[in-house]
Amino acid sequence: MLLEAAKDDRFECLYGLSLMCSLRMGESLGLKWSDIDFDAGTLRVHRQLQRIREDGGLVFSEPKNASRRTIDLPQKAVEALWSQRKRQLEEQLRAGAKWQDHGLVFASSKGTPMDAQNIVNRYFKPLLRRAGLPDIRWHDLRHTCATLLLGRGVHPKMVQHLMGHASIQLTLDRYSHWIPSMGRATAEGMDEALA
Repeated sequence: MLLEAAKDDRFECLYGLSLMCSLRMGESLGLKWSDIDFDAGTLRVHRQLQRIREDGGLVFSEPKNASRRTIDLPQKAVEALWSQRKRQLEEQLRAGAKWQDHGLVFASSKGTPMDAQNIVNRYFKPLLRRAGLPDIRWHDLRHTCATLLLGRGVHPKMVQHLMGHASIQLTLDRYSHWIPSMGRATAEGMDEALA
């Protein structure tokens, strides 16, 4: 419902990529086009955009070790990124000399870094209301990603890598309760092993 409501929204790719790739908001906003390998279908997470508490400014920083990762992109994410690139090039043409090229995948209409809280309050929360969805946090997109993948039988170690968790224990502790089908899959696995 969220992705359907976000069709043709300026932040459609941001919502979809965060959901499909389990990206934290700062990781999404820190992405540069040089981090995307369209030929290989991968995305490299090695920077994040954060607000500094003291002065409120935005800075790029390195994420924790486990959060630095290369993600294999679903085909829908690749398509969304191509659409984002096209949309952004059109914005760049409209901005003309006012465009400040930081190479960001998700930038303001002038090419500058964007504030996460502004996106959440001005765009994400109204999108949720339009879609008839509950008032969730941005971080719940990550939880949804993990839940969907684990529920479809994706190996927890792969989900751990996608999420950038330092330990498999964190992934399992946080998400295993969402997988009611695990018991049935375990029983069926034993039946197959002994057949």
